[in-house]
Amino acid sequence: MTLKELYQTIGGDYDQALRVLRVEKLVDKHIRKLTHNGVVEQLLEAGQTMDPTRLFEAAHAAKGVCGNLGLKKLSDMASEIAEEYRPGNSRGMTDDQVRQRLDRLAGQYRLTAEGIRQYEEQ
Repeated sequence: MTLKELYQTIGGDYDQALRVLRVEKLVDKHIRKLTHNGVVEQLLEAGQTMDPTRLFEAAHAAKGVCGNLGLKKLSDMASEIAEEYRPGNSRGMTDDQVRQRLDRLAGQYRLTAEGIRQYEEQ
């Protein structure tokens, strides 16, 4: 599997990642780190406590990392949570609705992580 095929498999935007990181070697390096850097896991853990500050910070970090890697689905999901907890914003979702979104994010992340593992094994 090539890096471009990985992006097709996980529903990512390879061209976006390349625009941001500029060199395929860097895209390869950083996509491999996603499952080890804990950025998405921190967001999911913050959802366990529903701490507004932790949720905002973790969602904001995940949004940035995933966006830079061209992982639009994950980035958009994290962005929605970040905006929900952005200081100064009024809450628009119930805790249960936030948990549902975190569950969907976790599912998308599992698919992404599995694709990355398959890519690493080749």
